[in-house]
Amino acid sequence: MKKITIIFSALIIMLSVTSCTGKNKLALTSETQAEASRTAHTAAESETQSSAAETASKAAPETTKEETEMKMNIRIGDNTLTATLAENSSAEALLEMLSEGGITINMSDYANMEKVGTLPESLPRNDERINTEAGDLILYLGNSFVIYYDENSWELTRLGKIDNITQKELKDILGSGDVTAVLSLPTE
Repeated sequence: MKKITIIFSALIIMLSVTSCTGKNKLALTSETQAEASRTAHTAAESETQSSAAETASKAAPETTKEETEMKMNIRIGDNTLTATLAENSSAEALLEMLSEGGITINMSDYANMEKVGTLPESLPRNDERINTEAGDLILYLGNSFVIYYDENSWELTRLGKIDNITQKELKDILGSGDVTAVLSLPTE
């Protein structure tokens, strides 16, 4: 559409110039024709580049959900668990912290439903009403890292969830006493 408008404008300019009188008429008409030709050429190039960019963006493969998921490892004793992190500023801050190296957290049992330990730094909070279940990773009060192995309902920040684990398997790994959890980024 732009190309047609530009060409139409160039034709109007050429017609108006041809109605001029005097000896500059020929020079002015040649200049106007040259300008109209350059304008039409530029418009055609722009349209071609736009079409090429559009085709390239359509041809580019879409990123799959798995490629965009944020992952983290949790080592407890001889067990290494993989977790998928939530999409929020809290999980992003945790990943940023992990990019500087692993984090060791001493965790204690609380209320027969969770293991809780203190992070080295506070993270941004995104508290919401959550009904937890086994495998949920939670941030409590900005600086407590929590692994739930049973249900709870409270205003908490979701950090993520341990992948592919049952409540029984998680309880067996966490045991009944204190544990040490080492958080790290997955190795490629």
